[in-house]
Amino acid sequence: MEFYLIDILILSCFIGYFAIWNVTPMLHSPLMSVTNAISGIVILGALQSINFSNNIVTTILLLISIFFSSINIFGGFHVSAKMLKMFKNKDKTND
Repeated sequence: MEFYLIDILILSCFIGYFAIWNVTPMLHSPLMSVTNAISGIVILGALQSINFSNNIVTTILLLISIFFSSINIFGGFHVSAKMLKMFKNKDKTND
């Protein structure tokens, strides 16, 4: 019954890889915002799915997805903060 979920996971990995690989650098920041939102949805979905998980393999895959999604979110915020810092005026002091 849970095998179709693994098929969806594999297909979404391929689609995500090919969709992001062809993005121009100008669209990097908006894409990062979208991937942070998608990662947040993945975390919420995985947390809800853990309650209904009957299988240890499914639970482990859900925990791994939570781990990687949280890395994506925190890394995205870190890179976004560094990019925004580059565009601040140098002559202004921080308040």
